[in-house]
Amino acid sequence: MSSAPSADEIASDATWLAQALDPAEGAARLVAMDRDSYRAASFLDDRLLQASVDAQIVPWTLIEEAMAGDLRSDARWIFHIGHVGSTLVSRLLGEIEGVLAVREPRLLRDLALTPADIRDRYSAPVAKLMSRTFAKSEVACVKATSFAAEIADTLVPPGGRALFMYAAPQIYIASILAGANSIKEARLLAGSRAQRLNARGIYVPAQDDASLAAAAWACEMTALEQVAERSADRDILWADFDAMLGDMEGALGRVAGFFGCETARVPQIAAGPLMSRYSKAMEHEYSPSLRRELIGEASERFAPAIKEALAMLERAAEKSPLLARALARAREG
Repeated sequence: MSSAPSADEIASDATWLAQALDPAEGAARLVAMDRDSYRAASFLDDRLLQASVDAQIVPWTLIEEAMAGDLRSDARWIFHIGHVGSTLVSRLLGEIEGVLAVREPRLLRDLALTPADIRDRYSAPVAKLMSRTFAKSEVACVKATSFAAEIADTLVPPGGRALFMYAAPQIYIASILAGANSIKEARLLAGSRAQRLNARGIYVPAQDDASLAAAAWACEMTALEQVAERSADRDILWADFDAMLGDMEGALGRVAGFFGCETARVPQIAAGPLMSRYSKAMEHEYSPSLRRELIGEASERFAPAIKEALAMLERAAEKSPLLARALARAREG
């Protein structure tokens, strides 16, 4: 266990991940990482602490001091609606030489949950914090927790680049219904998502698991649409995950090119072993064909409920231009 780093040590490279934020205490948790640690971690939330790690609590003023200089703020960003392959895409990008993939640090989630009237102080250094790498030739690619998309425009500086990942509502709903854990998650988050939708003037009356999944899609998708409205001075690439799976080599090449990364190894990476593993738990097999099979089975099993959930979204969209735009984007693919 080391001592807390100095401001210069924090600023120097990505060794000290700003993993969590406690705005009530004005403090942050830093965790010592190396390239292999970043590469291995599916998530940089508190699951990271289940292993033996060097974690240090420091005052936020130390972070502000560390980030006060003329430091790079050129991280690339991935925002998404959840359950749309963002972890896979992050892992694939992380295999490209010169890319440091940073997956869901808890700090971004903490920041999204911080009251807006005090968020500015904490969000100001984040672009610099998340842009640190281990070499000047590297670039950080940061994947945020889904609901952190609500504040994407405070995370991505003007001129920054972000990938927005989504799925068509019928596929998304079926994918949620296909897994017991994803159904539990939809139920757990139903209340907060309803509040977020209501804040956008959208009412989606969820009555069962299919409609809960539809409400989840509406909430997360309109969050992306809304933040895109506020981000005219950022570069955004929208991507339907299932379309990406249809040609992952081409899709990964487009994303890598959009992010300004080299593309020479993209064919090899897209055909590699990551495509046959469950990205959130690499010990388990999971492939595009298995995903299609599970979604197909759920689509057939829950067909009436999915049909009604989709109809519910269409009715809600009649009163919400934002939701109507999200549905139109999904139809266009």
